[in-house]
Amino acid sequence: MSLRLVAALGNPGRQYRDTRHNVGFMVAQEVLRRWRSGPDRLEDAASVTAARIEGDTVLVVQPQTYMNRSGDAVEAATRRHGVEASEVLLIYDDADLPMGRIRIRSGGGAAGHRGVTSIIHRLGTDQIMRIRLGIGKSDDDLADRVLNPFTKEEMPAVVTMVEEAADAVAVIATAGIAAAMNQFNRRETPEG
Repeated sequence: MSLRLVAALGNPGRQYRDTRHNVGFMVAQEVLRRWRSGPDRLEDAASVTAARIEGDTVLVVQPQTYMNRSGDAVEAATRRHGVEASEVLLIYDDADLPMGRIRIRSGGGAAGHRGVTSIIHRLGTDQIMRIRLGIGKSDDDLADRVLNPFTKEEMPAVVTMVEEAADAVAVIATAGIAAAMNQFNRRETPEG
């Protein structure tokens, strides 16, 4: 299973840029900071940029459709570039993981994440690689929480998580999903 397309999830627009729901976009920007090999293009309601990781070209796709319709942009990108669902890596926020923790999986359900639900529906499978990014739980309403920015106190854990997730993208691209799961899923949370 090779990696050809990274779909980082978030919401377009300046007002959402630093929110918890956009941590996937933050990882995309770190991947592009390290390995960008082409200009940003707008294709089928997504920002699409090529990255060269260890000699292989990977497309970094950031849907501009808002989270709940991410599947529209991801499906269009896979069709346009001839990418199979098994060659796609999703990167997105997960309130069920502690703040700063990443979890890599080779597939599975959406666990209530509407962006992932949209992608699974449009690609017709839940066997899609993913990196889940821990944003932690609170007593706040989940819809309000994901649309609020990270606090100043949370930012060190967020920065570390974004860097680790970009490292994980490189491992998936070069050594595969199993190697990345073995390397990153065993790590402790920043607090632990």
